[in-house]
Formats: sequence, structure tokens, C-alpha cells
Amino acid sequence: MIQIADQKMIKVYEMAESVAVSRASVLITGESGTGKELLARFIHGKSPRNAKRFVALNCAAVPEGLLESELFGFEKGAFTGADQRKAGKFEAAHESTFLLDEVSELPLLLQAKLLRVLQEGEVERLGGSAPVKVNVRIIATTNRSLEKMVKEGSFREDLYYRLNVIPLQIPALRVRPSDIEMLAGHFVAASCVENGLPLKSLTDLAMRKLKAYRWPGNVRELQNVIERSILLNATQVIGEDHILLPETAAGDQTPEHSFSPGMTVGEAERLLIMKTLEFTSQNRTRAAELLGISIRTLRNKLNEYKGGELESNLR
Repeated sequence: MIQIADQKMIKVYEMAESVAVSRASVLITGESGTGKELLARFIHGKSPRNAKRFVALNCAAVPEGLLESELFGFEKGAFTGADQRKAGKFEAAHESTFLLDEVSELPLLLQAKLLRVLQEGEVERLGGSAPVKVNVRIIATTNRSLEKMVKEGSFREDLYYRLNVIPLQIPALRVRPSDIEMLAGHFVAASCVENGLPLKSLTDLAMRKLKAYRWPGNVRELQNVIERSILLNATQVIGEDHILLPETAAGDQTPEHSFSPGMTVGEAERLLIMKTLEFTSQNRTRAAELLGISIRTLRNKLNEYKGGELESNLR
């Protein structure tokens, strides 16, 4: 595990280690890029289940129509193309840990089926006639407020309470600046090793610049910035000017990429989405959070825009 200095993060990891030996469900919350999966893997590594493979599924990354078969598996002939039996992720995670990343993106129908797994300890494959017993420790993560979603009716209250047995919240990087120096040093060393480069170092001014930035993309963004700085500069010492942050390009905005009177609502919406993606370095999860929409809605919007570009090209 990367060394951390912030007392809030130390307490989170201490609590995670203390509950790792149990099979209680854990709900990890925090902004995108804070290291929720890293914490989930830490819990698995400290648990009696660590000899088994850690299994993870990003609920937002799988098309809605395929989620059920990914989770629960299917029998041969269950649907067109099902030419052989396939076990789902729950069965793959038997006697291990199963991470449901971005659990907020699960449709209501699958939320009900997930609740049954938690209550009964069994799954039923698509097209199956009998349940299959599974012993799985569930860890769920989300960057959205499940309490708010419960009130809105988009997330089941009973499932929320079943998942939220052990709540762990990871603070954003901007509120734990004492970790930036350690993380930056770790990422410099890791990037140099991974890319076969001699070990480089950061100047005091470069570190000051890193500490002054708010890091909307959190630890993931810091890692990307460090790697970019390492790869784009041949010098052994990384200075302040080598640290490329989004603000650096803020003055490059051209009129065609700004809001203007007479712009339609659809055009403004598209521009807002594109500018938010640019701001988050194309991190769709973080962009969806800033826009106040689900990752699935964002993906659908981007698909619409791609379709529009195709139609324009065909005309």
C-alpha cells in the first residue's frame, strides 16, 4: 500500500483492516479517482478470502442488456447465441470478494435480484431451473449519494441498508494535501520504473504547484499528470513548468468553443458536456458526477453526438 500521511485516510484504512476479517458488506463512497477500488482490494488482501481471486465488475461499463447475464450467468439455450453454459460473476467470486463498482448504476430490476443474493446466498442463472449457492463477500462503491437516490425512488431502500453495513468514505485529495507529496513521489518512481527511465525528481516549486491545485480528478488525475510530466520531459529534474495542469490551457479557448447568444439548448448542452469532459481529462465518471447525471445518461448523449456527426458526414 502507498504510504499515507493524512489522519482521515489513516483512520479509513484502520477501519477497513479491522472489518476485513468479517463477511459483512462494505459500502465505499467518495469522488471518482479517490481510490475506492484500491481500498476494496486492500480489504480483500487482509481478509481470510485472500487466497481466492478478487472479482470486480463496473456496473456502468457493461451495457444494461448484458448486466444480468454478467452477474448471474446463463444456461445453454437461455437466449439466442447462448450455445453453452456460462457462470456469472457471483459464481466466479464464490468464497472470495466481489466488488460491485458504481453500484448506483444498477437498474431497479437487478437491484431486486442483488438483494436476493445478499439475503439468500444464492443465484439463479438465466434459463436455469434451480438456484446455485454462493458464499460471496460484497463490497460496493459509488460516487453518488445513494440516500438521495433512495428518496428519488431510483435505488431500493432495503438494498441500500443491506450494502451499507460497513460504510467507508474516502475524502477527496483536495482536503488531504499532506498526501500529495507522498503520492507524487510514489508515482514519479513508479512511472520511471514502468517506462524504463532513470529515477527523476520534482523540484520544490513543482511540488508547490501540485499542492496548490484542487485535483477534481483526485488521485487518478495526479497519477496521470505525473506520468505525463515524466514522459514529455527528458530532464532528470521535473520543474514547475513541466507540470501541465488544465488551467495551463485555459487561455486557449476559441470563440467557436464558447457559449454565445442564439445557441440552441441542445448545442449548449453538448458544449457543456464536452467542456466538462475536457476539464476532467476525459474521465466520464467524474464528468457525469459534475454534470449531475448518471454515467449511462452521459454515454447515451455521447452516442447521440457521434450519430449526429455521422449523419452530417453522410449529407
